[in-house]
Amino acid sequence: MLTVLPPQTAEQTAEKTRRPTPKERRATGKALRATRPLESHAQVTRTPASPDALTLLQEQAADRLPELGPIRYGRMLASPFAFYRGAARVMASDLATAPRSGLTVQMCGDAHVSNFGLYGSPERRLVFDANDFDETLPGPFEHDVKRLVASIVIAGRGLGIGRKERRLHALAATARYREAMAEFAQARDIEVWYSRIDAVELQQQLATQLDPGPRKRLAKALEKARTRDTLQAFGKLTEVVDGRLQIRAEPPLLEPLRDLMPADSPALDDLQSAFRTLIRQYRGTLQSDRRTLLERYSFVDMARKVVGVGSVGTRCWVVLLVGRDEDDPLLLQVKEAAPSVHADYVGKSKYTNQGQRVVAGQRLMQQASDIFLGWLRTTGIDGVERDFYIRQLRDWKGSLEITDLRPDGLKTYGEVCAWCLARAHARSGDRFAISGYLGSSPAFDHALADFGEAYADINDSDHGALAAAVAAGRVAATPDV
Repeated sequence: MLTVLPPQTAEQTAEKTRRPTPKERRATGKALRATRPLESHAQVTRTPASPDALTLLQEQAADRLPELGPIRYGRMLASPFAFYRGAARVMASDLATAPRSGLTVQMCGDAHVSNFGLYGSPERRLVFDANDFDETLPGPFEHDVKRLVASIVIAGRGLGIGRKERRLHALAATARYREAMAEFAQARDIEVWYSRIDAVELQQQLATQLDPGPRKRLAKALEKARTRDTLQAFGKLTEVVDGRLQIRAEPPLLEPLRDLMPADSPALDDLQSAFRTLIRQYRGTLQSDRRTLLERYSFVDMARKVVGVGSVGTRCWVVLLVGRDEDDPLLLQVKEAAPSVHADYVGKSKYTNQGQRVVAGQRLMQQASDIFLGWLRTTGIDGVERDFYIRQLRDWKGSLEITDLRPDGLKTYGEVCAWCLARAHARSGDRFAISGYLGSSPAFDHALADFGEAYADINDSDHGALAAAVAAGRVAATPDV
């Protein structure tokens, strides 16, 4: 029997389709404090039953290039901060059982202070922003803030900054995040999207916090960033042998494909054809005008390159192209994209291609992204199909050395990073609800300052465990590479 439902009134239909007002969204966020208190974010949930940090790192290395593993551990051994940089998976596991706000954003996923830096925008401005998105994924906003604040505390310890002053740094960064989110909650949507911080503004903010020596080094770093482009990398990474342009060999950090494959491999005979096949897939992920630009370049050579700390062991390639002639080079970085370290804890990505996951997250969070940012899936020289994302190797890329910052400089730098993180979260999440949840009191600030110091203790212990494992011969590490 067919039941005929009464027609809905216009008021009922309008109520179902009505968007909550900013005021209502703030109230929703504020109400979350009842079940998810701000003070609860001070908790560190590592217990004796928690996964062992070294076990997690070794599990992560299972699909990486085994010959590069000792380089990764050697780099992580350098200091507790270096260990922290390489241990994103360890912290993701620790955060899995931590209290959650219930407010989701596009997480950077690895938002420590050294993953913010300088790069060139398509409009040729030198801008400052987050610049590493290998672990990006939707998840709780506070995961990113905790990663950032803990990194400030750990960096402060490395600089010999005392506990009281470290706490002030952590409080300042968290307060800047909270206040910036409140400001973004007052702004129009398009104003949030257009907000940015460029190199000049960064220099102005840091200049008063630096001694004359570090101030000069900051100015030099900004100037140097503008020279770190394809031409600079081209001069450093390539050579001409028997009249032929190629990428130079500098093993184990830079190994041309010709040295990684058997001399009689059929693949070496037709790299041009193989690369054209890859380009057809990759160029479809670019804007149409950028496809036109890419099509003007032709393949010359490629090499495997070791990059970063936590990324060591993943498959990363440098591809050399030339345009008009050999004085018109383009160097692309093709970097393996594995599932985010957070995927087991906050949910898998909606993208089946992990390279697309990285690109989509980066485009959403960054104020401006590289014009050649794209992705592909391809079968490697080992016959295994993997996902990759692609970008220019260098495009005015630069960073500030944490060791160049005196205590006040680290505080200001942490605040700048926190502002960038808040802007990224405001673009991708509900800035009204997050602002309502954080409120105007320093409760969240103090909770994260407590968390940062406690997590720094855990990180010190993990770094010591790695050092002990290396000393005992259980883990192989190659230092200073």
